[in-house]
Amino acid sequence: MKNKEWNVKSLGENEEKAAEIISKELGLSILTSRLLVGRGYADPESARRFIASDYVVFHDPFLLKDMDKAVERIIRAIENGEKIVIYGDYDVDGVTSVSILYLYIRKKGGNAGYYIPSRTGEGYGINPNAIASLAEDGAKLLITVDTGITAIEETELAKSYGLDVIITDHHECQENLPASYATVNPRRPDCGYPFKELAGVGVVFKLICSIEKTLSERDGAQKDWLDEMMRTYGDLVAIGTVADVMPLVDENRYIVSVGLGMVEKIKRPGLEALLEKSGVHAQKNGAPGKKITSTLISYGIAPRINAAGRISNATRAVELFLCEDQTSARKIAEELCETNRQRQAEENKIIEQAYKKIHEEHDFENDRVIVLSEDNWHNGAIGIVASRITEHYNLPSILISFDGNVSKGSGRSIKGLNLVDALSYCSDLLIKYGGHELAAGLSIDRENLPAFKKKINEYAREHLSPEDLITHINVDAAIEMRDVTLKNAEELSLLEPFGVANPMPVFTMNDAVIVDVIPIGSNKHTKYILKKDGKIATAVCFGRSYSENDLYEGDTADIVFNLETNEYLGQKSAQLTIRDIRPGRETLEKRSRGAEDYRSVKAGRKIGKKENVIPSREDFVNVYYAIQREMRQGNNTITVGLIERNQRGLGYTKIRFIIDILRETNVFRIVPDEEKDGVYKITANPIHEKINLEKSSILKRLRSLQE
Repeated sequence: MKNKEWNVKSLGENEEKAAEIISKELGLSILTSRLLVGRGYADPESARRFIASDYVVFHDPFLLKDMDKAVERIIRAIENGEKIVIYGDYDVDGVTSVSILYLYIRKKGGNAGYYIPSRTGEGYGINPNAIASLAEDGAKLLITVDTGITAIEETELAKSYGLDVIITDHHECQENLPASYATVNPRRPDCGYPFKELAGVGVVFKLICSIEKTLSERDGAQKDWLDEMMRTYGDLVAIGTVADVMPLVDENRYIVSVGLGMVEKIKRPGLEALLEKSGVHAQKNGAPGKKITSTLISYGIAPRINAAGRISNATRAVELFLCEDQTSARKIAEELCETNRQRQAEENKIIEQAYKKIHEEHDFENDRVIVLSEDNWHNGAIGIVASRITEHYNLPSILISFDGNVSKGSGRSIKGLNLVDALSYCSDLLIKYGGHELAAGLSIDRENLPAFKKKINEYAREHLSPEDLITHINVDAAIEMRDVTLKNAEELSLLEPFGVANPMPVFTMNDAVIVDVIPIGSNKHTKYILKKDGKIATAVCFGRSYSENDLYEGDTADIVFNLETNEYLGQKSAQLTIRDIRPGRETLEKRSRGAEDYRSVKAGRKIGKKENVIPSREDFVNVYYAIQREMRQGNNTITVGLIERNQRGLGYTKIRFIIDILRETNVFRIVPDEEKDGVYKITANPIHEKINLEKSSILKRLRSLQE
């Protein structure tokens, strides 16, 4: 696990007093109260508003520039029976945007259709051929959702065919905007809307709320139009907002809080079927169901919706949400799950090739953006692979797939490098580009690739500081084992939904003693039983084997973790989900003493008669078989701690010399890690004859140092 810097937040004296007041007045634990203060809710009223489900932040949708024009044109199209086509993106945000706008216009009696381009055949954005086809089919009004803000030429083309174009989007704007009938985007430089972080589906939700408000006022209807719109469409708006990783603050918090509640009280057949096929059973007919959280949407639901647009066709996901009967819904949901499995297989194939290319091609000394290209990488998988590469190396990455002269690229960035700005710097080399600060798409001619790689790294060297390249984990608070209670874990749910700008609380604890280490999930994950101050807790580290963490029974550990509830066989308990783990102070000191002792003997220090340093033949055999056992399990990284765990009593210094001697005599091919003391990469050497360890110069020297 790459070393990370832990930034632990601490409260000042006045903040601690504020937390005590909040705790007393709102009846919250001091832990939850400290978190609220640390996140800026430093008095009882602001804290209450933040956690209260009845508190509404919903800005007037008509504050969005051009909203009045968009509403007027859509109402006119509905009333005149004009053919309206909704043109959307193929990700979850686009799919949910298309779905709610289509459902709403049809409910109002409008003549609506929708169009989502094929990622592989047409690519991102508005397609000129599609415009011609839609116009020929009688469309009069084209409404883009989650796309279109850079479609200057395409908008002109649509107008030439007699289509009015309304653009709704939330992506970064370039210098010039399309000359559309109306362009609704909170990121417009001339838009004074107070919240800029709406998802594409959030902008569309604002649009239909504006239409509903206008129609209600015109008809003199006395109704709570916002409540009705949330009850009808809130589930899809929440899913799109969470999936697009938008900050869950301000009105996004309201939208997602209410929307996730609507998902739990499921009424949409397609969503119910998708949840069931994903192994999630929501509330139904009064029966309790699994709590729907933003995390469940991000990792359980969104990938299955996204898979349609990545591997097959996103219109299938729209059909799921429009579906009204359970049988058809289950069939489509199963298709999406199967498509998602195909997407995962494609991803794994590309990631293997990508890591090989990085090892062979990337210049870590000089280049701060990883740029990789290959023929026929699946366009639908390269964005996810870029995310994984960026997360692994903490570097921006761009993957480009070529199919003849056609290219599709997808990039991910880190804090400190606005990817859209970086691509803009290279715009003379690109066919097109667009996206967000941390995620963007592009297209490029093959011949321009070397120049692009050079130029974007030139930009990155100027804008990314050495500090930006350090992986930071922001920690809300240091706590003790007495704080690890089920009550505290359950109370933290008051701060949900979690996401960007309101992350799941992160804690740290130092010097916990490891009582037991339990491999789980075919040794892909590790469970630890930890003890401190006489109290026991269970901790789980996902995606890391015990040998990778190199911490064992009896060691002490410093950990960064989320405090969550775990339910098993109907019993709930508090559980630590480890985000990062390091040796504790005692273990570091113990290993440091062992390394120093090893170095002193290696330098010629005499070995005392009672010191257990010189290995016996039995010691060599035991270590040999311990290494063989690890290698059979697919582990080629061996540490002194790992051998010591398997062979109690050998001691650090003796194990180091045994490994040195096995290396010297070519029993194994052993390469010491240059950065980490006591860590080795080991591969088996074919042994054609018996190895005589007595010939080892290292062993002879050790014996000569024996007093």
